Amino acid sequence: MLDWLREELTRYYTSVKVLKQGEQSTVQVMRHNTLHTDMIVRDFTGSGEVYEALQKISHPNIPVVYEVAQEGSHVVVLEEFIDGTTIAETLKTQTYAETEAVNIVMELCGVLAVLHSLGIIHRDIKPENVMIGREGRVKLIDYGAARFYKSYQVNDTVIIGTTGFAAPEQFGIAQTDNRTDIFSLGILLNVMLTGEHPSRRLYPGKRLARVIQRCTQIAPDKRYLNVQRLEKELGRWR
Repeated sequence: MLDWLREELTRYYTSVKVLKQGEQSTVQVMRHNTLHTDMIVRDFTGSGEVYEALQKISHPNIPVVYEVAQEGSHVVVLEEFIDGTTIAETLKTQTYAETEAVNIVMELCGVLAVLHSLGIIHRDIKPENVMIGREGRVKLIDYGAARFYKSYQVNDTVIIGTTGFAAPEQFGIAQTDNRTDIFSLGILLNVMLTGEHPSRRLYPGKRLARVIQRCTQIAPDKRYLNVQRLEKELGRWR
């Protein structure tokens, strides 16, 4: 399957731009030679089980996954190209107004509620992985670090995440669960509002500051129980 997919890509597509390249992963935009349509091709070492699950999901905040091929620990994923801008790109020149930041996080709560109901923990929510499409739709991208929650495990088998946004349990002290993504949402909200991590500068608005502080508690039990409760709290603010 993997060889067939590579052959198809070589025959019918041309690389347009490499978005990310590392020792274990490459992400690039490829364009169909005849149709002139773009798609994202992810080539990485890991597990493709989350992408296989996403292939069966149709959700406005999740990029469409067209194809997943895996051979051993080598995975290639073909997914929808999103024409838009990441939060990270926007933050290079400006921060977000309260209403806009809250609306984005609430939309992320909606998509995470679906993912969490399937047992999927994203584990890498950060400005680079949230896109705003040209039509204004929020898209949660890059599920290379995502995993399925397994009730019988004490901690994660692979330590992964982005320093500054990753919850403490992602570094081997406990298993990640839905509250792990809530921690990252709290960091993201503060960064969108201030341009800085809450440990350096907490947003001064008291009500949203309390939300951010609860999301980012070290102990998972002290955070919001689930994204639905966080969304409800943010809805009260709005």
